[in-house]
Amino acid sequence: MPPTPNRKLAILTCMDARVDPLALMSVELGDAHVLRNAGAIVTDDVLRSLEASRSLGTEDVVVIGHTDCGLGPGEEDRVKQAVAQLRESTGGDVSGHVFDVETGELRQVV
Repeated sequence: MPPTPNRKLAILTCMDARVDPLALMSVELGDAHVLRNAGAIVTDDVLRSLEASRSLGTEDVVVIGHTDCGLGPGEEDRVKQAVAQLRESTGGDVSGHVFDVETGELRQVV
């Protein structure tokens, strides 16, 4: 399997074990680069990793936050902020979603 993601996709999501980013995006191992941290926050490490991902052909970035986050309420605002930061820093197509851990629904917010 090559290091280039088959779907030219990178996913930034929370480290919460209830979030399965590959299943949520209907992709398989090898289709996307997945970056995880507490709250799906854009950090210097995330920006560096996305720069490396872009150099390997990634075109689209998806941010996935979730309800009942350990960082507290405001998941939609955190996702919107992350998307704005990534659009400014990395360009390309960036979208944001919130996963409802109770219902299993993934809804786009940006």
